[in-house]
Amino acid sequence: MSSLNPFAAFAGHKYLNLETFRKNGGGVRTPVWFAAALPEVPGAAPLYVYTIGNTGKLKRIRNNVRVRIVPCDMRGRLLGEWMEARAEILDGAEAEKGMKLLNRKYAPWKQLLDFFALFRRRNRIVFAIWPA
Repeated sequence: MSSLNPFAAFAGHKYLNLETFRKNGGGVRTPVWFAAALPEVPGAAPLYVYTIGNTGKLKRIRNNVRVRIVPCDMRGRLLGEWMEARAEILDGAEAEKGMKLLNRKYAPWKQLLDFFALFRRRNRIVFAIWPA
């Protein structure tokens, strides 16, 4: 892991495996899309992830910000070593910034999913992942 970019292991990957923790300490692993911003200060840029507002991973993050992450394929098969991190639920301008980065990285698939999500009236929540 580089001290300048703690997330260097995720460069070039489309998915990360996100492990969130239940109240009893048990981990739940989920492959998710993510996007990284270019850091204005070395090492100071999070990874952005989005989810529907009522998912289990979001409930677990609200209870415990500790997460573990690792690059993976779309099926969740690990492509590296686990890394300790923390998650922060975003709103406002920072959430918009994360959503724009995700839209750019996953075009046109994310826009298509967003279009169909309009019919279900599901709100999307963006969260940032920071190194621990």
